[in-house]
Amino acid sequence: MCDYSLQYVASRPAKVGDKLVTTQFANSITRGFAAVGEPNVAVCLLPGTEVAFDKEVEREHALGFFPMRMRGKKLGEKVARFRQVKKEQPHVHHDALEFPDGQIVLLTRLCQGQQATVLQLPVAPRTPEEAEEQKRVAVV
Repeated sequence: MCDYSLQYVASRPAKVGDKLVTTQFANSITRGFAAVGEPNVAVCLLPGTEVAFDKEVEREHALGFFPMRMRGKKLGEKVARFRQVKKEQPHVHHDALEFPDGQIVLLTRLCQGQQATVLQLPVAPRTPEEAEEQKRVAVV
């Protein structure tokens, strides 16, 4: 899925093996994943998609106004599962990563330029609830 704020950015679904990079998109107020070599195309992940980062994941400082050398906070993790949060609130960021320790970080808070690989896509939905979970967030 791609966050509501990427509605004016070209996008495509993720595939197993995709090499991704965290990117600040033009015409958008958010960050997300682009495929390496396709910087202007958002790669949309389904909830449950697993990714592995090349290095320990870094997120921006919570306040966001510190100098760049102080900005990144390493999370101590290299793998994560994509999920969406606060879906009932249409105008907030939804796209997030959940790490093995239970920590959830919005994609828009990740430092730019981090590379990851799509390890696994979620299984096909077996129930109406699972199917709903995998639908795109409606643009309001």
